[in-house]
Amino acid sequence: MNESSRAPLHREDNVPVDNKRVLSGRYELGGLIGRGGMADVYSGTDTRLGRTVAIKILRPDMARDPQFQARFKREAQSVAALNHSSIVAIYDTGEQQVHDGSEESVRLPYIVMEFVDGKTLRDLIRAKDVSIGQAIDYTLGVLGALEYSHRAGIVHRDIKPANVMFCEATNSIKVMDFGIARAMADSSATMTQTQAVVGTAQYLSPEQARGETVDARSDLYSAACLLYEMLTSRPPFIGDSPVSVAYQHVREIPAPPSSINPEVSSALDTVMAKALQKNRDDRFQDAAAFQRALRAARSGVAVPAVPASEAPTDPNDHVPAPDSPPTEAFAAAAGAGFLDDAPTGRLAVTGRDDAGARAPLSVADEPGEAEPLPLGLSPEREPSPRQKSRRRAWIATLVIFTVLILAGGGLWVYSVVNRPAPPPPKVDIPVVASMTESAALQELYNANLKPKITRSQNDAVPKGIAIGTDPVSGQKLDPGAEVILNISEGPSAVKIPETIPGSTEAAARDVLRQVGLVGAPSTTTANSATVPAGIVITTSPAPGQSVGVGTTVELVVSTGKVAVPELRGRTREEAEAALKDLGLVPNVVEAENGQVEAGRVTDQSDAVNAAVEQGKTITVVVAKAPPPPPTATPTPTPTSTKGSRDRD
Repeated sequence: MNESSRAPLHREDNVPVDNKRVLSGRYELGGLIGRGGMADVYSGTDTRLGRTVAIKILRPDMARDPQFQARFKREAQSVAALNHSSIVAIYDTGEQQVHDGSEESVRLPYIVMEFVDGKTLRDLIRAKDVSIGQAIDYTLGVLGALEYSHRAGIVHRDIKPANVMFCEATNSIKVMDFGIARAMADSSATMTQTQAVVGTAQYLSPEQARGETVDARSDLYSAACLLYEMLTSRPPFIGDSPVSVAYQHVREIPAPPSSINPEVSSALDTVMAKALQKNRDDRFQDAAAFQRALRAARSGVAVPAVPASEAPTDPNDHVPAPDSPPTEAFAAAAGAGFLDDAPTGRLAVTGRDDAGARAPLSVADEPGEAEPLPLGLSPEREPSPRQKSRRRAWIATLVIFTVLILAGGGLWVYSVVNRPAPPPPKVDIPVVASMTESAALQELYNANLKPKITRSQNDAVPKGIAIGTDPVSGQKLDPGAEVILNISEGPSAVKIPETIPGSTEAAARDVLRQVGLVGAPSTTTANSATVPAGIVITTSPAPGQSVGVGTTVELVVSTGKVAVPELRGRTREEAEAALKDLGLVPNVVEAENGQVEAGRVTDQSDAVNAAVEQGKTITVVVAKAPPPPPTATPTPTPTSTKGSRDRD
């Protein structure tokens, strides 16, 4: 902690004791032991019980945001009711009121937690200090904590290596940071809240990435991602941005851990394959089942394969309804009668009986033996050879015409049945300008396009906001075509805020970060007659200058002290004016000095260039003329007493 952070608090229950901060008159702050995205963690001492604790304090730049305030308080509420050896315990909560350099003070909530002396799994993974056996043991500890919290109705929603600690002294696992935990009964607890991502992209479950309601199986997916990283030293999915990683969680299948680390057994591969299923119904349904599978895999027993009839389902595989109407059945209607050549050269005109079978309408055997026709027609006499020839010609013509019609109909039916499917209709490129990056990506995915992100500086569009697409919106493309999404990196140059002088060092660094600048790692101190200690005097480059984004800005912070000037040889008036200009209080003492002009300073209480506190009293010695020497008086002549007596 720097000097500015040790300034006295502005509440009666937060008083400085021995130059240290004491919260609520009970918790004495120690050194900084961790820093997260929204809070700082200090070691501390519970002076009432005499035990070491960890105190988590919300950062000043986050304290003004109601969403972070609610998330911080929800962490205490979520864990307060959980009492498990693998979950960091919450002892107490409170608030402190501090000044951040603005006109109003800020109320910073804090949480008093169990102090865990260990390392996070993130540190162990980066140091490659996790064996396969240890990875299984650590995961079993995490699953034990999750099983307990899930029974209590709490979903963690942010399981990751940075939120799990290993305590070597007790050989135990501690799960912490329930800052975005939610009750399972809260149906509104989705991944997105006011267009902001809640959680860490590398460990998001597919349902969290899609913004759906989470449950206990979402935590088990994140725990599987944690185990995957311990086995392979990398998360299951890696991308250029959190959005691309979240998209991989939804759409892509991770590589088996054994393909990255050959020491991973095939049994562990089957456990990971089931734990990382996209559909939560295909994963382990509770933490206990996950634990049993891990213990079995340690003994070489694989997770049974899912039967083909119960193959895992992908919630993303939606088969769209066909655009064209169902294929209609085609049928050729037959005529009511057919003309056939009857045996023995007889002509038979056939039709359909009531049962649908072909039946003769009339039959002629020999001339003169014709029977009455069922249709009531009178019998005809035997046709002449010329009539027979003409009839045969008509019959042949009718047969050929019928064959041609049937052949044409068959060809038409064949062409219809075997006609290639029409190309899919083109899609319009939607308007995504002024949207956030995640919203623009979702809009393009919904339009059945494949976005590719490019980033560029833009002085008019804020950082992280979409500038537009290439091709531009309104044009038509084939489904699945690639579209370039141009995202703004913000302005190429920004002004150093002129409000930085007069604020605390911590507040100044937060302001620089918010505008895209970086505070120098080391702080330059300087004496000042008017600026209190710990307050920024100026910056380098100076406030108001335009610099490139990401430029390192040096902060000049006041020491609260003043360098004593050389006063000897000056007149009294000059010395007093010089001290008052520096905020020092002159104390003039006159001393007789016959060798120095009267009214000149002959000595000063503090050495030249000595750093003294603002407002200190400086004693100066001013020469005073010595008094003049006394004037000599004449000595009277004594008279003789004897003469006097004689005269008498």
